[in-house]
Amino acid sequence: MSKILHITASIRNDESVSRGLSARLVNRLARNGGAEIIHRDLSANTLPYIDAQLFAANGTPSDERTSVQQQLAAISDELIAELIAADTVVFGVPMYNFSVPATVKAWADLVARAGTTFHYTANGPVGLLEGKRAYVVVASGGTPVGGAADFMTPWLRHFLGFLGVRDVELVAADGIMGNDGEAKIEDAAQRLEQLAA
Repeated sequence: MSKILHITASIRNDESVSRGLSARLVNRLARNGGAEIIHRDLSANTLPYIDAQLFAANGTPSDERTSVQQQLAAISDELIAELIAADTVVFGVPMYNFSVPATVKAWADLVARAGTTFHYTANGPVGLLEGKRAYVVVASGGTPVGGAADFMTPWLRHFLGFLGVRDVELVAADGIMGNDGEAKIEDAAQRLEQLAA
């Protein structure tokens, strides 16, 4: 059975456009392919930010870690296992202040592990998570996705490519605080239906 990792980050819970649209896509994909869904809600703020001790623990092979390092690295190990197990990753991400929510960056720092999700070569780093598909469902109140002030979607696409995930579909509901916000949300929903069909 295939697995879908659904990553959400909005602090707006049931009112969240990115959460609602991405859930719609996940449910449709799962229904079509009979996939298992793993949901990781980053808005719960349970992820630590990387520091020197956590970085050292993550970089130490698991059989060589101290008991303290094992505890520190446990959440990173869990996030990486979710990502590796997934065939498809669906992000439901709002744009906050022109970029990703801080929790998404914390997640990225915890899953980028040399020797596990990427490795270094003479020609630079190479991602180890090839063969996965990702969907990035973005909601933005006013900043146009793909515009000069969008620092989120290029970064997220680059980060996924860094890990080897290059098959990335981007669907945006942007400018939704304007007069035609509902129409833009519906346009995004229709695009998601087409992708999931």
